[in-house]
Amino acid sequence: MTYITDETLEKIIKEDVPYLDLTTFIMGIGEHRGRIRFFGREAMVLCGSEEAARITGKLQLDVIKMLPSGTRTAPEEVFFEAQGSANDLHMFWKAVMNIFEYCSGIATRTRKLVDQATKVNPRISIVTTRKNFPGAKELSIKAVLCGGGLPHRLGLSETVLIFKQHRNFIGDEEQFLRLVPELKAKVCEKKILAEAESLDEALRFCKAGIDGVQFDKIAAADLQQYVQELRAINPKLVILAAGGIHENNIGEYAKTGIDAIVTTAVYFGKPADIGCRMEMDN
Repeated sequence: MTYITDETLEKIIKEDVPYLDLTTFIMGIGEHRGRIRFFGREAMVLCGSEEAARITGKLQLDVIKMLPSGTRTAPEEVFFEAQGSANDLHMFWKAVMNIFEYCSGIATRTRKLVDQATKVNPRISIVTTRKNFPGAKELSIKAVLCGGGLPHRLGLSETVLIFKQHRNFIGDEEQFLRLVPELKAKVCEKKILAEAESLDEALRFCKAGIDGVQFDKIAAADLQQYVQELRAINPKLVILAAGGIHENNIGEYAKTGIDAIVTTAVYFGKPADIGCRMEMDN
């Protein structure tokens, strides 16, 4: 699904275990054999099991059970189990718990938004911004994908989205509108999108040949009118909405006819409530 580097996984382990598990060491239990089981205390969308399995290989543990990321799990359902020495199990425990909790939290929130939006409009997409926590992008993007969403922009290098901050450097709006055909020619295999602050501005962009517009913090009732007027000019215009859209109002936005909802909300919220049981083998 996504490529998570060994460097990322090694860093996660090293942050929690810079040298050794001192508690296990001084208790003298490190060589005892045992197993660890992870389960959710609530229904959730699982994310991170493949990374957990890769970490078992780094810590000499054996995977006994693993449900794939993207699985909807029931409360108390064991989704991952591994076996090995107490020393390796304790080094594995919290590092992997963090992956499961944070990634499953993002995946579950994403799935909730996707389900609510597509119930109203089966063709709408939920796409996420670049505002993930610094250093956590690889896992955050995987979690979004597991929840049924997609990244809006993975970075500045692969898409063109023109903000007012860009246009401020080329002069007035007329200069920008005259520039649109040239921009489209330069990146003919990509779409040119621009953020519009009003319907009038979006209409001018549309008439100039822009491929798509993004609105920020526009009420759903107003947005529905915007979509109708813009699509009358260009039925293929891509229309995105961002800002202030959440689980309590996403259905209203999905009804407007927009192509996608841009959100940061899935990155912020409670981690999934995940439990762990560790015990010595008989």
